[in-house]
Amino acid sequence: MSHPHVLILGGTTEARRLAADLAARPGIRVTTSLAGRVTRPGAVAGEVRTGGFGGSEGLAAWLREHRVSALVDATHPFAGTITANAARAATATGTPVVVLRRPGWSPGPGDRWHPAASLAEAAALLPALGRRVFLTTGRLGLAAFAHLDGIHFVARSVEPPEPPLPPDTRVLLARGPFTVADETSLLREHRVDVLVTKDSGGAATAAKLTAARDLALPVVMVRRPPLPAGVGAVPDVPAVLRRLGLGGP
Repeated sequence: MSHPHVLILGGTTEARRLAADLAARPGIRVTTSLAGRVTRPGAVAGEVRTGGFGGSEGLAAWLREHRVSALVDATHPFAGTITANAARAATATGTPVVVLRRPGWSPGPGDRWHPAASLAEAAALLPALGRRVFLTTGRLGLAAFAHLDGIHFVARSVEPPEPPLPPDTRVLLARGPFTVADETSLLREHRVDVLVTKDSGGAATAAKLTAARDLALPVVMVRRPPLPAGVGAVPDVPAVLRRLGLGGP
């Protein structure tokens, strides 16, 4: 089964890997769509478009206009709105769709995880857990913590966050991957007593969890939003290729 035009909703490491694989295959056109929230995204093989589609109807129109044969949603696990729009657009156009989601993290022996269903719930847990917080929820999530006084935040993001921010915040601009030694040094230097993160999964940012475990720090783990009803996910690029009829059994 051939798919002459595959649209990847990207922005993740897995999306770049998939685009590189497809672009190297003769006869397959691959387009990666980026949201445009990062000003210097990594290099992507094949064609690239930037910006939103205008909801599910706009995406459906794009799928028809560009004769897309298969849609791969390889966005961040917390991009719930995009995933819902992709599912609706695929249904409206009859386009095969595959959702690629790296597996989430799981607590191990020695971990002190406190699950939260949302950033707001994570913020509500903090006063009882610590006063010096390492916040790694992304630059668009800081507003959920802006009302908290008496807590010092060290917030790390790839690009500068936009207000509102918590009143006592130090921003660190950095892009992973990070080593356990780096994360341990950071936690000690800033005297962090609680870590807040999203369950993004993957190895690039997992070192902070190991560092927190080694230092016996509590971790507030924000759970992923559920996938739309009837939508399943595959864990890696080979599984996507098999779904597209381009891989092994």
